[in-house]
Amino acid sequence: MTAAPAASRTVPPSGVPSARQLRSRLRRARRRHHPPSLGDLLTDIYMAVLFTAMYGWAFVSNVREYLHSPSADPADPAERYWLAGAALLAVAGLGWQGLRALGPVLVTPATQAWAVSAPVDRRAWLLPRAGLLIGLAAGAGALLGAALGAVGTALVDRADLGLAALAGAACGAAGVGLSIVAQGSLPGRRWPRLLGTGATVAGALGAVTVVVAHFTGLGLVRPSVPVAGLVVVVALPLAVLTGALALRALPRVDRASLTTGAQFANAAATAAVLLDPSLLFGLVESRRWRGVGRVRSRRFLAGRRWWVLLQAEARRLRRHPSAPTAWVALVLLQYAVAVAVPVAAGTAQVVGAFLAAGRLAGGLRAVSRSPGLRRVLGGDDTAVRLVHLVWPAVGAALWWVVTLPVGGAQPGWLTVVLVLGVVAGAYRAATKPPMSYDTAMVDTPFGMIPVGLLSQLLRGWDVVAVVVVARLLLT
Repeated sequence: MTAAPAASRTVPPSGVPSARQLRSRLRRARRRHHPPSLGDLLTDIYMAVLFTAMYGWAFVSNVREYLHSPSADPADPAERYWLAGAALLAVAGLGWQGLRALGPVLVTPATQAWAVSAPVDRRAWLLPRAGLLIGLAAGAGALLGAALGAVGTALVDRADLGLAALAGAACGAAGVGLSIVAQGSLPGRRWPRLLGTGATVAGALGAVTVVVAHFTGLGLVRPSVPVAGLVVVVALPLAVLTGALALRALPRVDRASLTTGAQFANAAATAAVLLDPSLLFGLVESRRWRGVGRVRSRRFLAGRRWWVLLQAEARRLRRHPSAPTAWVALVLLQYAVAVAVPVAAGTAQVVGAFLAAGRLAGGLRAVSRSPGLRRVLGGDDTAVRLVHLVWPAVGAALWWVVTLPVGGAQPGWLTVVLVLGVVAGAYRAATKPPMSYDTAMVDTPFGMIPVGLLSQLLRGWDVVAVVVVARLLLT
């Protein structure tokens, strides 16, 4: 009577489906509740391919014509080459950080509760997702490489179109594979963070080197070896290696890392459907503040309410290191634009000042979105908002002064007007009320256009557009 229970403990549990069987059961259940339609699927694919090809080709054609127009020729080709390489390196670092924030492998909360927590082989369950991610990254990288070749930028020649596409595909696959390896590593490992930060800092240092060489008169030389071929030689074996390592790392991916990225994905999807970017930005902001951890509290200097609020906002900016970092990065971007595309330096200065002021307007956004916080702070709502506008205004003015040597010649009164316009745009964007979907629609030959929703989405940017047009007309 005691042998049967002992034997049952040594036999593996029966009736546990494999990952393939579980996926097939889920597909059958979905078909019963939502019968698939081949016509709808083909229509969706056709529309996606049509719009991607149409707008993508229009973008590539316009950029190619602009880069090869006489107005864009004064830039040095060697400087454009190295700036393009630095930009790609910085974008790769930022993309790596984005992949790390998403996972990149992620599952929905329902899948985590009913599938990932079950005794199912995790590698077999996550393998199709990982393979799809690597394939999508390779396709996106190939499109990016082909676009760089079709545009005819300084980094890739049009003759190396296929080689550039292969290099982009290899880099995309290698990046996603390596991010899956990082997702399956121990939480205390520092190399994933150092890799993304190192690539971004290396790109920034490369841009600084080119800008300094431009203003000091040092000549830069473009390498004679095609860069696309070198990237293929290095990235293709790396893509194969990281793919194999990612396959081995899938069993070590825990449920916490699988659902962390799902929150960002759900917030992004909800923000796209509801046309409300604040849903995604709010999640990112809360995650960033939770990452700060413990801080050291100090007393404020005694004074009136506005003086204490100014000190509190300054302390918040000091504890928010990404805001000053983005401010400095925008300064570097303005100088890089002035070196690579001098004719666009004036417009870039207005847009950059608006973005720099927006990065310092976190407190203004917080008090504008929370009536309860304004009641706790006391005083008039307009006065509270204006106090929190001081640091964004100071940041915009200082940013304009720092970038004045590459912003183009302009009279002093126009500089004051432009800075005030940028500050007004930042204030208008930060004080945007919650989205209202009961808005007007306009019937056009292209269909119904939600003018009210577009005006809410472009709040702040409309003032920037007016400032840009005024600058172009007055200079």
